[in-house]
Amino acid sequence: MRHFLTLKDYTKEEILEILELGLKIKKEVKAKELNPRLAGQTLAMIFEKSSTRTRVSFEVGMYQLGGHALFLSNRDIHLGRGEPVKDTARVISSMCDMVMIRTYEQAMLEEFSRYSKVPVINGLSDSYHPVQLLADFMTMMEHGKDVNPIVAYIGDGNNMTHSWLMLAAKLGFELRIATPKGYECDPAVIADALYLSEQSGAKIIIGNDPKSAVLGASVVTTDTWISMGQEEEKAQRIRAFEGYIVDEALMALALKDAVFLHCLPAYRGVEVSEAVLEGEQSLIFDEAENRLHAQKGLMVWLDKHR
Repeated sequence: MRHFLTLKDYTKEEILEILELGLKIKKEVKAKELNPRLAGQTLAMIFEKSSTRTRVSFEVGMYQLGGHALFLSNRDIHLGRGEPVKDTARVISSMCDMVMIRTYEQAMLEEFSRYSKVPVINGLSDSYHPVQLLADFMTMMEHGKDVNPIVAYIGDGNNMTHSWLMLAAKLGFELRIATPKGYECDPAVIADALYLSEQSGAKIIIGNDPKSAVLGASVVTTDTWISMGQEEEKAQRIRAFEGYIVDEALMALALKDAVFLHCLPAYRGVEVSEAVLEGEQSLIFDEAENRLHAQKGLMVWLDKHR
């Protein structure tokens, strides 16, 4: 049985297999040929952090696959409120066929998975957001940006940056990261990515200059500078990230046919300009829809590898 907690645990071949399966299912849905691959199965969705895209994509995805998704907020269950994680894991996994958790601590996900009898999916943690990267790369595949891409990530060294590091290190493409000083990625994640890159041939460049990172890039991406739980740091972060907004001037340094990605929600005029977000190079809404299709591929793949 496999869990999906970080891309670090997957091979290049497995990641591409999941994505190809997701694209196949997407074509079926668009053609109104629904295939109930998970008929009669139930997905428990545990949310310690709220979300638009994560809830809708997993719930609709499970429905389209013939199953049922059960929404569980931290107000609905005893997880973290007196009952040990391992007990909640054993109970829920005895009743459901798969579990998706959107939480704060990666350690909680790891503990839950150790005691779970069914596959556990990381819907987001403070360390990684691997399902988003499946959707991002699926979008790149659909728009011809998956062959020898040069990806520039501008902004905070957060869970999205960590996930880009793992994806690049596994698939073997060039990733350039530009973060303000003091907001770099976790050194342990960087070390893992650099080690994996020696095997895949990935080129990873980490620095503090957005212009150098974007120059000649085929994909430019960013994320919010103020994630959930960081609201009290808003003024400080906006000052620290001055010059890191992805605007028309910065995008002009990328290749002419470069595309822009953002996992959303986006704060217009903060980490990205309105013109870039709504411009012809932006694929953000294709990317958002692909959360649905990539995750269906993932759930079906996990079901096959129990």
